[in-house]
Amino acid sequence: MDELIDRLAEKAGLEKAIAGKSVGIILNFLRNEGPQVHVQALIDTIPGAEEAIASAEGSRGALSRLMGGGIMAVGTKLMGLGLGMGDIQKLARELFHFGREKIGAERMSEIISGTPGLRQFT
Repeated sequence: MDELIDRLAEKAGLEKAIAGKSVGIILNFLRNEGPQVHVQALIDTIPGAEEAIASAEGSRGALSRLMGGGIMAVGTKLMGLGLGMGDIQKLARELFHFGREKIGAERMSEIISGTPGLRQFT
């Protein structure tokens, strides 16, 4: 997880704490909405991913509960961390690039195409 957080902090210009929370939020979303087999393959390649997901699940705010699930809830949670749309796009692109390195372009493409609303961030 440290490798990913450091990379996101550098490439997306985020504080490490924000990068870590963001990864948990996004991986949690992918686990709930994306193609299970490919998402789990990605999660399995990131040491500490399960802990980050558990932390993201445990930090649901009232507004995000009202929003329900899906990409809108992810946006709400990330904006709650102080990220703007440009930051979210940089974060997502770098996370997808990292995913391609870890599980391959084909599997990552399956995650992107198989997760509702995700394509707009690629």
